[in-house]
Formats: sequence, structure tokens, C-alpha cells
Amino acid sequence: MEDIFVPLIAITSIFIGLPWLILHYVSQWKRAPKITEEDERMLDEMYNLARRLEDRLNTVERIVAADNPDWKPGLNAPQTPTQYQINRNPNLDRSN
Repeated sequence: MEDIFVPLIAITSIFIGLPWLILHYVSQWKRAPKITEEDERMLDEMYNLARRLEDRLNTVERIVAADNPDWKPGLNAPQTPTQYQINRNPNLDRSN
């Protein structure tokens, strides 16, 4: 009896159980919600807004750093402090 029972379970699990399991998860994957065009546009707008806010924050940090030399900028500040310099001398030519 055991000689027939073990192979019968193995064959059943290979030819019925395994395809059922694979098809079950494929159908679950196809039913999963997908990103729409509206969602994609909203993500693009949010990314652009985040970039603009980061630029504004960096500008404020540069201004504060120029006014107060002891102030240390945050983590998002540019790594090269000589990249941005504000010229406070009104007698210099601003056409550069």
C-alpha cells in the first residue's frame, strides 16, 4: 500500500499542486494595483517640489552662513563652502 501511496502523493503534488500554486500567485500579481498616469504626474510634481524646496533651503543656509561664520549648515548643504560666496562690498562691480 505504501508503495502506491507515496508516488501517488508525489505525482499529485507535482502535476496539480505546483501548477495551482504558480497560477494562484500569477493571478494575484495581475490583480495588484498598478500606478496610473495621474499617480505618475503627482509623483513628478512632488519630486519637482522637493527639489525646489531643497534649493530654497540651501539658499537660506548660504545666506545664514555668510552672515554668521560660526554657523554650521545642515546635512543637505553643498559640500564645497567656497562654491557659494555672497559679496557684501557694495563698491565692487556686480557685472561678473
